[in-house]
Amino acid sequence: MPRLIYGTAWKKERTADLVVQAIQAGFRGIDTACQPKHYNEPLVGAALRRLQDHGIERDSIFLQTKFTPLAGQDPRQVPYDKNSPIESQITQSFDTSKKNLQTHYIDSLVLHSPLEPHERLMKAWGAMEAIHQAGGALQLGISNCYNSEVLKRLYGDATIKPAIVQNRFYRETGYDTELRNWCTDNGVIYQSFWTLTANPHIIASNTVQDIATKHNKTEPQIFFRYLSQLGIVPLTGTCSKHHMVEDLSIFDFELSSEELHHVGRLLTSV
Repeated sequence: MPRLIYGTAWKKERTADLVVQAIQAGFRGIDTACQPKHYNEPLVGAALRRLQDHGIERDSIFLQTKFTPLAGQDPRQVPYDKNSPIESQITQSFDTSKKNLQTHYIDSLVLHSPLEPHERLMKAWGAMEAIHQAGGALQLGISNCYNSEVLKRLYGDATIKPAIVQNRFYRETGYDTELRNWCTDNGVIYQSFWTLTANPHIIASNTVQDIATKHNKTEPQIFFRYLSQLGIVPLTGTCSKHHMVEDLSIFDFELSSEELHHVGRLLTSV
């Protein structure tokens, strides 16, 4: 998995052009979902086809998509039979994703949100496990899972353990500190989204500004680098080619342990 992933939510008709631009800038991870309400998955597939004409093959790109439960879908654009069992919904959604993305496999298949009760969650996870076991998805994950007990129970009962947790990264959940620690201890990769949008107070802090000046970098670069050094994989959905290049250049420098400590204090002081 790349250490920085390009997110395609809310790009609408610009999706294909922006994905091509992001990959040509150097991104090698793309996040999408079979959720027409917020993602244009077919245009991600169109971008992948265009990239092949430039010598960038599908196998060189980490491609992640999601099954979105009915509650997260636009009722006018549900990409599966909403009256079918959850297992069939997942199979149908995955088949739609493969068609949209013009690929025979997905690097990472993510359940867009937990399901209740736990028995229903495990039925859904079992359907995802079947896709994994058939070679359709190389990794499985879950998103918008902010309850550590829900994650731990899923992990304990799953045959194919969740390899990824993708969550909104914001202070309302205490930045998932307990959950992230558990992920680290169990080899689960934590992906962050809404990373910059939800944290203007951190980006604008004197601490981050001072570190940015010292390294001759921007404040968002400092925050992304901080998260990367913690082992977090941030998503970025910028529409600016300039910012794409800036985001990718965070691996050109490293924060000291003291700088990591100072930025970390901003997360614990809110």
